[in-house]
Amino acid sequence: MAQRVQSVQEFLQDSFYPLVAALCSEEAERIARKNNLGFCELVKPFCRLTSEVHMRDPNNQLHIIKNLKIAVNNIITQPPQPGAIRKLLNDVVTISQPAEGLVANVITAGDYDLNISATTPWFEAYRESFLQSMPASDHEFINHYVACMLVVSSSEPDPVEQFLKLSQEQHRIQHSNEYSYPKWFIPNTLKYYVLLHDVSAGEEQRADSIYEEMKQRYGTQGCYLLKINSRGSNRGADEQIPDPWSQYLQKSSIQVQESCEDGLHTVISNKNTDHFIPLDGLGNDSKDGLSNNFKTHPLQLDHTSDSGCFDGTDYLKSNASLHESKKTNTGTPHGMCLTLTDHDRIRQFIQEFTFRGLLPHIEKTIRQLNDQLISRKGLSRSLFSATKKWFSGSKVPEKSINELKSTSGLLYPPEAPELQIRKMADLCFLVQHYELAYSCYHTAKKDFLNDQAMLYAAGALEMAAVSAFLQPGAPRPYPAHYMDTAIQTYRDICKNMMLAERCVLLSAEILKSQSKYSEAAALLIRLTTEDSDLRSALLLEQAAYCFINMKSPMVRKFAFHMILAGHRYSKAGQKKHALRCYCQAMQVYKGKGWSLAEDHINFTIGRQSFTLRQLENAVSAFRHILINDSKQTAAQQGAFLREYLYVYKNVSQLSPDGPLPQLPLPCINSSATRVFFGHDRRPAEGEKQAATHISLDQEYDSEFSQQWKDLEEQVVAASNKSAVSNFQPTQYCLNRYSDNSRFPLGVVEEPITVEVAFRNPLKVPLLLTDLSLLWKFKPKDFSSNNNGESKELMTCGKDMIGAEVISEFLINSEETKMARLKLFPHQTGELHILGVVYNLGTIQGTTVLDGIDSSVGFQTGKYIPNGTSVRGRQDLEIQGPRLNNTKEEKTSTKYGPDRRLDPIIAEEMPLLEVFFINFPTGLLCGEIRKTYVEFMNVSKCPLTGLKVASKRPECFTFGGSSTILTPLSPSTSEHSSAYKTVLKHSTSVCSLMSSASSVDFGAGTGSETEVIDVPLPDSVLLPGASVQLPMWIRGPDEEGVHEIHFLFYYESIKKHSKMSHRVLRHTAVICTSRSLTVRATAYRSNALEDEKGEGDNMLVFVDVENINTSEAGVKEFHIVQVSSNSKNWKLQESINLSEDKDIKLANREKGKLCLKSVRCKHLLDDYTFADIIFGNEQIISSTSPCADFFFRSLPSEFRRTQTQQSMNTSQGTVKQSLDNAVRLIQKCSEVDLNIIVLWKAYVIEDNKQLILEGQHHVVLHTVGKEAFSSAQKQGFKKILGNSDWEDLEQESPEMVLFNFFRPESTSVPARPSPDHLSSLIKTSLHYPETFNHSFHQKSLCVVPVTLLLSNCSQADVDVIIDLRHKTTSPEMLEIHGSFTWLGQTQYKVQLKSMEVSRLQLKACFVHTGVYNLGTPRVFAKLSDQVTLFETSQQNSMPALIIINSI
Repeated sequence: MAQRVQSVQEFLQDSFYPLVAALCSEEAERIARKNNLGFCELVKPFCRLTSEVHMRDPNNQLHIIKNLKIAVNNIITQPPQPGAIRKLLNDVVTISQPAEGLVANVITAGDYDLNISATTPWFEAYRESFLQSMPASDHEFINHYVACMLVVSSSEPDPVEQFLKLSQEQHRIQHSNEYSYPKWFIPNTLKYYVLLHDVSAGEEQRADSIYEEMKQRYGTQGCYLLKINSRGSNRGADEQIPDPWSQYLQKSSIQVQESCEDGLHTVISNKNTDHFIPLDGLGNDSKDGLSNNFKTHPLQLDHTSDSGCFDGTDYLKSNASLHESKKTNTGTPHGMCLTLTDHDRIRQFIQEFTFRGLLPHIEKTIRQLNDQLISRKGLSRSLFSATKKWFSGSKVPEKSINELKSTSGLLYPPEAPELQIRKMADLCFLVQHYELAYSCYHTAKKDFLNDQAMLYAAGALEMAAVSAFLQPGAPRPYPAHYMDTAIQTYRDICKNMMLAERCVLLSAEILKSQSKYSEAAALLIRLTTEDSDLRSALLLEQAAYCFINMKSPMVRKFAFHMILAGHRYSKAGQKKHALRCYCQAMQVYKGKGWSLAEDHINFTIGRQSFTLRQLENAVSAFRHILINDSKQTAAQQGAFLREYLYVYKNVSQLSPDGPLPQLPLPCINSSATRVFFGHDRRPAEGEKQAATHISLDQEYDSEFSQQWKDLEEQVVAASNKSAVSNFQPTQYCLNRYSDNSRFPLGVVEEPITVEVAFRNPLKVPLLLTDLSLLWKFKPKDFSSNNNGESKELMTCGKDMIGAEVISEFLINSEETKMARLKLFPHQTGELHILGVVYNLGTIQGTTVLDGIDSSVGFQTGKYIPNGTSVRGRQDLEIQGPRLNNTKEEKTSTKYGPDRRLDPIIAEEMPLLEVFFINFPTGLLCGEIRKTYVEFMNVSKCPLTGLKVASKRPECFTFGGSSTILTPLSPSTSEHSSAYKTVLKHSTSVCSLMSSASSVDFGAGTGSETEVIDVPLPDSVLLPGASVQLPMWIRGPDEEGVHEIHFLFYYESIKKHSKMSHRVLRHTAVICTSRSLTVRATAYRSNALEDEKGEGDNMLVFVDVENINTSEAGVKEFHIVQVSSNSKNWKLQESINLSEDKDIKLANREKGKLCLKSVRCKHLLDDYTFADIIFGNEQIISSTSPCADFFFRSLPSEFRRTQTQQSMNTSQGTVKQSLDNAVRLIQKCSEVDLNIIVLWKAYVIEDNKQLILEGQHHVVLHTVGKEAFSSAQKQGFKKILGNSDWEDLEQESPEMVLFNFFRPESTSVPARPSPDHLSSLIKTSLHYPETFNHSFHQKSLCVVPVTLLLSNCSQADVDVIIDLRHKTTSPEMLEIHGSFTWLGQTQYKVQLKSMEVSRLQLKACFVHTGVYNLGTPRVFAKLSDQVTLFETSQQNSMPALIIINSI
């Protein structure tokens, strides 16, 4: 709050002071004018006495007066008009502003730290001017003239005569009815005669003689000789004389042009510091050399003009060029003809006048009034002593203000004793005799209340309260209720707001001095009415300061009343003060969640700042409204936005060539910015589907991203023949999840797309026009050591970087919308994307905007549908990830770089586009479909080294090295078989054999099967060339939706320093439905030799079941061929085939095939393919695609075998022999036979029958153990549940199922299982099925039996044959019957590797019947082992013989 330099007592004393009128002759005024000052202005700085003054009260007690101030004013015969006073007060406040650089007080209240103005000079100036502009009234005498100075120049022809004329003029003004203004204190006004002598021009002797004459005529106490102008007007430039007039004359003239309520008026007001009495117009013609300009007050509005405007020309002439008064005040020197001696003379003159003239006159008047009152009242003592008795005696009860009638119009005659008391009280108050003044006011107050003269009573109450407060020693407390009653009376009964306002101003200062801030604030707020906005604003502001200066500051009340004050200032036209109040209040509301209040304050600050042409502040305030989450209605937000655009446009017009400023709307989520390198994906054209690659439409998936990274790392390693250290994946799309620590790479002539996330926080739509990226580019040549010169944005154009411009981009209310902006680099170098540039507008009206070349991020103007549009920018500033690796980083907050907006533009690279033709989306499990892939090089560089990598290589193939060349177009083979077929010439079902190496199909070489070379012609694809290659797709064995990732890798023929290769991604989605399940089991054949005399053979049983559901539309499956694939075995023929050779399986039907397989004679590295054909065509299984898909399914098995072998060789020597033995035994039961079932499915679709082809694989590892296709395994899992399935697998560890996952390598068991041991030796009994014997001739029937023993292992085996029966169960006895073996009961035989031995036995029968000869028990062990692993060899089936009797 304002901290006054003077105390409250000094303020109250200076508010009421003796008034002295001045009448000057024209010559005297001319002498004063030599100093650019009137006479009253000349003496003004010296009107405060610096020494104490003594006078005696009516009781003859000495009274001391300190620091007395008087006012000398020209006589004005018309009171100022209220309108003129209002304008003058408004001007006073306008020119009084806070001092520049003034240090504010910092008040801390709770969470608030507020910067409060240390002083309020505008309020003090207003209060001072208001008190001085109070017109004199009849109910009080405090501002009536006490004396009159008559000033005449010594150079007058007859000064004494001039004094007489001035005296007569004063008498006429005071006593004639012609003038009711000004007011005079007493009829016998003191006249003081002043002879003004110009020392530099007049004769001093003449002046002295005239002064002597004056002393004789008027007495030494009533006249004075004042000598001035001791030096000429041309004083030396180096001489510095103080100018004490400046501080007074700054307020002496106010010039304002404003519109009044009833029309536009030009008002020129002039005031003096102490009273509104400007120059008295001595320039006018006046009779007898006297000024007659008394009737018109300078504050009076002139409405005589027809135009309703004040014509200031005549007024300026008549008032000595007031138009230049401000210039005079600020630039014209004052007192040029005065020396410091003259200053002292003037000061001495005022002191002499006060000591010898004014105070004795006042003392005499007080005594006279006191005597008159005593005589009229009939009292024996003076009023001074009598009032003590009145106060100590019984008091008359005062009536409340509500009970009194409105008698403000009551008038007392001038000689009324009540007025005499009031007059005496005012005189005592003026000379600081506050105790006597209080007594008189109190007495008058009673009389006035008794007479119900409320205006007079209120005046007495007001001054009594002030007198009580000013009494020295504070004998009684300040009667605040006196002031309250006076204010209420003035306001409600007398309807005089000026007097009420004076009471409030005085009482508020007194209350504040007593720290009664709450009462002072209530008093100030009480007088805020609608009749004066300026007064209300000032009082509300002071009330706000009261709230903040309380012992416990009321911060929110301070802010609220500051807002009210700012509002009233604004209504009063005080824009600067309104802005200041709102800024003060903003300190409280800012950041506290009062969003609506903040919006209102910012909006008002913006408007006021704009009105005051503080455009930057206006833009800042409106910006705050728009960037915060506003709770305003849509209409209000629209108004805010329009205001902002209008203000901003005015700002931009001031500096059209300046830098683009930041726009607050729309909001940009910088971290969500995505950068994409490359062309947009082409849409599908008919059956032609472009590779999905990467696009901004795809959501980021961290799992998929890692899969792609692994694939790329794998293919790069395969291409470089070794793992790459510090591998960094190719990045096409950068977002908040990607690794943005490296500078990304772009390619010349390939677009860079930046996706910017705009959010409109408002409820009104925003229209962005001419939206483009803002960038900076530094050209560099990466092909040589010359890095080139850096060039900034403004110096490079379309020939370096081309920018796409979006003409219109509409963001609806509260919408988040992505804008994709492109840059087209035409040169290598370093690109920095800085932000976006655009025109911001709304969607109203139409206008044309001027634009600039788009090479600098601008675009030429277009017609856009908005009312106001402004050009600006927003920067894209992305914060990198927080670092959390080292201890220092963990203990501090550090962020790494994010360089997604700083790409390096590399040299031109080849660009591959891949199209898939007739690519299926739905397949049966195991179905084979032939499609075509088109590879197109759309760049200007040839590409080479094309490879494809996938985690699902078993699902596709481009064919092996023996693949037939591609047909000219895919349509030529659209309905042909996917397999390579030949017509079947033979009707037999014997197998047709062929062989193939796994190397031809990318298997068995130790390389990664996930990386496949694409067989381009000449391994190069020239610029603009395209080639179509066949690709076979096989439906995965599992039912469901499958995603197959293809990563195409290629290189440029020319090696580049920045980019070594490029990749293209494609994700194919295939939905598979169930088709067939295949189960197969291999058994040893009992026949040691087949009919053709070939060696070892097996029987393979294949069960095929149709598990297809009817929804797939499959009518039936035909098994067209079963092929085997193995290095050791081959299928030979089909056994027990029915007459219908065509095997058809309808829905849920199962078919069983029995196939004979034989061991291959020659062990080769190549695989032997054997085909058993059930249809009319043979599918050559050793060629693509049949062999491809077979070999793609085996790499896990190869690794398993190799791992086991490597583990075996790495075992210690202690266990080596044991492990070898176990391994030899296990190999006896291993088969390593693979079955491929090829089928056709007949599908009805759209009333057309389609033929689908496919194949299933079953891997047989162990004799006697059933193997399944993958689909069967999945089916078992669904039926049994995971836990039961795991139990089943644990029980049968030998069961190897076909799957896509690498099995974990298992070590060789320490002891083989019984099943393995039983396969060491293969036994077979040769005997006649029936034997006829005549039991009548011979009771014993002896039948020769040959026992064949075959060693199935690669080692020597010791065999023991035991012929003794050890079965005791009756069932076995029945089967065996009563027969016995003749000869030895036990044989010992050693069999070499793969040796076959024959043992001749004899069986003896005693009667006819059917007997089982399979009773011999065979034990076997390896020759170089002890009795380990010895176990019985059981026959695979009963050996039945029939004995007949002849």
